[in-house]
Amino acid sequence: MKTLFKISSLALVVTALSFGAKAQTTSQNPSTSSSVRLSAGVDAGLPVGDFSDTHNWSIGGSLQADIPVVKQLFVTVNGGYNNIFGKSINGSSLNYTDVRLIPVKAGLKYFPLQNVYIQGEAGASFLVNKSDLAANSSTAFVYAPQVGVVLPVGGKNFIDAGVRFENTQSFYTSGNSFSTLGLRVAYAFGL
Repeated sequence: MKTLFKISSLALVVTALSFGAKAQTTSQNPSTSSSVRLSAGVDAGLPVGDFSDTHNWSIGGSLQADIPVVKQLFVTVNGGYNNIFGKSINGSSLNYTDVRLIPVKAGLKYFPLQNVYIQGEAGASFLVNKSDLAANSSTAFVYAPQVGVVLPVGGKNFIDAGVRFENTQSFYTSGNSFSTLGLRVAYAFGL
């Protein structure tokens, strides 16, 4: 039930942002731009599934390049850092260790509407604190589908806001993946 509430809340935010994008009165169209767009953003998220039993929330940052291929379609390259905070169990000395990840992904961003996009990325996630977590591996496959809006703020500058589900496969021989439902808000500018 909590997960459904979180997903509904994030979907409501994206819907509100898309209505705001429609109300923009600028001639700049982010879906048909022919220049490379760079963005720097803040990433925040909530663990979902079994991962939410041991970890609270995540914060991080990322840099992304959107490279135009054809009208409405961009290739994306994204790199960042995420810290997923471990829970402290009340009444015991048990504290879960933070998970520190460096995800590096590439994918596609498609604009079905002028300011609204659908994005899918995949790549590798590197575990920075492998020894702290007694992990078997320091690298795992990661994928992240996302929906969002790009709001023009003047010239070739934009605010890029998206909601995504990110799944990092297990760093353990027999273990669960790390899944988060996240929000990325970035400042983007065209070159």
